Amino acid sequence: MDLLKECAGAGSIGISTHIRPDGDAVGSSMALYLYLKKRCPDAEIKLFMETPPDCFRYLKYFGDIDSTYAYDKPFDVFFVLDTVPDRLGEAEKFFEGAKKKINIDHHISNKNGCGDVNVVRPEIGSTSEVLYGLLDEAYLDTDIAVALYTGIIHDTGVFQYSNTTPQTMRVAARLMEFDFPFFKIIEESFYQKTYLQNQILGRALMESIRFMDGRCIVSCVDKKMMQFYNVEPVDLDGIVNQLRNIKGVNCAVFLYETGLMEYKVSMRSDEMVDVSKVAAYFGGGGHMRAAGCTMKGTVHDVINNLSLHIEKQLKEKEVCTTES
Repeated sequence: MDLLKECAGAGSIGISTHIRPDGDAVGSSMALYLYLKKRCPDAEIKLFMETPPDCFRYLKYFGDIDSTYAYDKPFDVFFVLDTVPDRLGEAEKFFEGAKKKINIDHHISNKNGCGDVNVVRPEIGSTSEVLYGLLDEAYLDTDIAVALYTGIIHDTGVFQYSNTTPQTMRVAARLMEFDFPFFKIIEESFYQKTYLQNQILGRALMESIRFMDGRCIVSCVDKKMMQFYNVEPVDLDGIVNQLRNIKGVNCAVFLYETGLMEYKVSMRSDEMVDVSKVAAYFGGGGHMRAAGCTMKGTVHDVINNLSLHIEKQLKEKEVCTTES
């Protein structure tokens, strides 16, 4: 896809990403925003998303992010990054009313894309890396490189996850040539947690439960607990990864309460479980090793329903291993 060709003649361009934006959502959206400001100086360009975590405030023009969604005109071109329309939240209205819709993503659950023009590359580890391949390197600068690097490290777990490829490392190396403090970005946006975030992490780990002979683990945080520690959903990022890091665990499940008998579910796994299939069954999506969904019912209902699908996959893999 030629970004400039798709935006040719556009008087207004909108960009948005999924609700509760993570590092890749923020990084890819901001990188595209910065790039189009350079390449389409005559167009009005707006970037919409829910207010991102403060740890991303180092990104240039972070203050330009519009979390009010007050814009009242149809866009000539509207970009949806790292998601599909039904996870845009209030920005979905801009997508629906746009004259041209462009979807850039890497989620396996978004098979065909949702726009008039689609670039969906599930074999690539992050939307930021997908976007890098669409940009003219002659127009990259330090600010764009920082945004892209941010997205890549967050969706690859600082190059620890299985979605990291040799090309991922080559792209990261190219971005590092812009000589920004990459070590500081990794420390402050990925690893560093506030005292309260570490407290709720400790509580979630302490109250976690292993099942299926210890091969799965689950933990849940309800609204009362979140109020006690004075934390928001964004403060729960990373808990499911810590659960998955426990030795002997093939699949980790983390829930937090979002409403009456409603829970946001995050799952992480190894090669034994494809959690994207589990999430898709319940209306969610994601990657083979990292996926999520929203489910209704009691905590026990949610866990029981999920465990049926997880256990089925584990048993199937055991049969395949035995037969081979």
